[in-house]
Amino acid sequence: MIVPVLLTALFLVAGTGARLLLALPHLAALLGTVAAGAAIAAMAGLSRSEALAARIAVPVLFGALLLWLWEILVVGFAVPSVILPPPSAVAVAFFSNLDVLGADFRQTVLRSVLPGYALGCGSGFLAALAIVRSDFLKRGLMPLGNLVSAMPIVGIAPIMVMWFGFDWPSKAAVVTVMTFFPMLVNTIAGLNEAGAIERDLMRCYAAGPWTTLLKLRLPAAMPFVFNALKLNSTLALIGAVVAEFFGTPILGMGFRISTQAARMNMDVVWATITVTALTGSLSFAAIAGLERVVTFWHPSFRAR
Repeated sequence: MIVPVLLTALFLVAGTGARLLLALPHLAALLGTVAAGAAIAAMAGLSRSEALAARIAVPVLFGALLLWLWEILVVGFAVPSVILPPPSAVAVAFFSNLDVLGADFRQTVLRSVLPGYALGCGSGFLAALAIVRSDFLKRGLMPLGNLVSAMPIVGIAPIMVMWFGFDWPSKAAVVTVMTFFPMLVNTIAGLNEAGAIERDLMRCYAAGPWTTLLKLRLPAAMPFVFNALKLNSTLALIGAVVAEFFGTPILGMGFRISTQAARMNMDVVWATITVTALTGSLSFAAIAGLERVVTFWHPSFRAR
């Protein structure tokens, strides 16, 4: 019974105290502490439950608490919007610029991130299949992959812009380079997991290399492959946004962040960052859901 009471108290404090904080800014710290304590106590009670609703409510409540504290502290202490706008201003900028943000999303995500992500992950996966079968490629390609992975994105991006132009192909090329090596390394590690078992099967059952690859090594590598896919889902977005800082048409999330920051429109900057964060989180969640379907046999999922 304590959880509903604490939740009610939290939202009552949030609803009735916000206006008072405009006149009493020093009360922000006190009410923020009370609200934080109530929310933490509520989350502690919810976290003991394994129900799906409780597992969703905890992060939602935690996020709502952070946004509320952000709003209260920024408004209460009169923080300049150039330094940090309140979430309410960010929400207004978000809904006021939906058409612009939608065009930026299409330019960055649909035209740059997705092609580069597919090319980088696909080529890394195929290269790993070749490397595990060839000592020559293992000794020749792996050091080259290490060299490419160590190259900073701020060095790669302007080179790709010079090679492929200012439009989306140069950003897709940056994403391809960034996502290639994580997929390569993780796939090789997964394929090597079943190396000893493969030798035993080939010796005992006369199984050919293609049979063991399809029925043993690839299934064993799937958890590693999905780790790389989840990692690359965020790397690809970061790479495309940063690459747009070095030349792009008048569209794109990186272009919007750089130009609006120069104009001191920080609410629009934060609205663009919100779109980026939501895109990365949803793509990560989608890949994690697909992972549960494909690798349902893995002990980490069977134990739940």
